Amino acid sequence: MVTVVKIGGARAVDPEGALADVASLVEDGEDVVLTHGGSTAVDETLEELGEEPTYVETPGGVVGRFTDDRTMDVFKMVMPGKLNTDLVEALQNEGVDAVGLTGTDGKLLSGKRKSAVRVKEDGKKKIKRGDHSGTIESVNAELLETLLSSSYTPVVSVPVLGAEKDGGYTAVNADADRAAAAVAGALEANLVLLTDVSGIYEDPDDESTKIDEAATPAAFEAVKDAAEGS
Repeated sequence: MVTVVKIGGARAVDPEGALADVASLVEDGEDVVLTHGGSTAVDETLEELGEEPTYVETPGGVVGRFTDDRTMDVFKMVMPGKLNTDLVEALQNEGVDAVGLTGTDGKLLSGKRKSAVRVKEDGKKKIKRGDHSGTIESVNAELLETLLSSSYTPVVSVPVLGAEKDGGYTAVNADADRAAAAVAGALEANLVLLTDVSGIYEDPDDESTKIDEAATPAAFEAVKDAAEGS
């Protein structure tokens, strides 16, 4: 059984302990795929460059990043550049033969680009164009399985490969948690998410509203609603 470990991109998540655990699993003969986020690092880099990250709210109340051309350039610089390389370097120092990949490598993660998104501004619904984001529809599990069978530990990050209407491809942003889940699903693997919150809250600002279990279809739908709104 493969284990997919996702390290969150928030400042509160310290990867050092997680990487030591990954090294222990690999040493014990377990197959591990490490995935990671990087939202905080992207925002900080934009600010260092004198630019403000842009977040938008959908008509359904979900707040997410709007990835324009400039943000995408920074995204490609930070995610596969510094963050992925740092994790691969740290794993090598732990004795793990790690290989860094993005979703664009070998069509590892691919789907459709969403060049326009529906947003709510000043109480009005609008269409905002120029976005570089997408949804993951396909995972090249064979590529990961080939690496794992050769005793390599893949370290995977977004961006992913987004299909354009003209048949071409563009690197696009995608949710890192969903990327980890897609990888785990394709490999029929266990999934471990390391983040700076203790779970899913009905009210994202109130830890006492954490949902501990979902034993019925209705309860599961409530979890999905809460997760989409976080």
